[in-house]
Amino acid sequence: MQKIRPDMDFGRCIERIRRSRKLSQKNVVDKLWEMGIKTSASSYAKIETNRLNIKTSELIALKLIFDVSFDEFFKDLLNEINLSDKNEEITSK
Repeated sequence: MQKIRPDMDFGRCIERIRRSRKLSQKNVVDKLWEMGIKTSASSYAKIETNRLNIKTSELIALKLIFDVSFDEFFKDLLNEINLSDKNEEITSK
């Protein structure tokens, strides 16, 4: 079995949005099931902890459940990249 090595903490972004909407993981899983996305509670938890890659269908469903733009899922990651780029500029001078 191949181990997943995420290059960025995408699960943390999903968790941040979920918590800002005051939803539990169970609430989200229940809503996913209502939408026909058969994700287990343990699989969803693994997505938030980067131990399981998210499927495109799940990401689209989460966008609808959380009522956010796709950009919102990547906001933390973009900030991470921008900070990393600035650090590289500083250290290379």
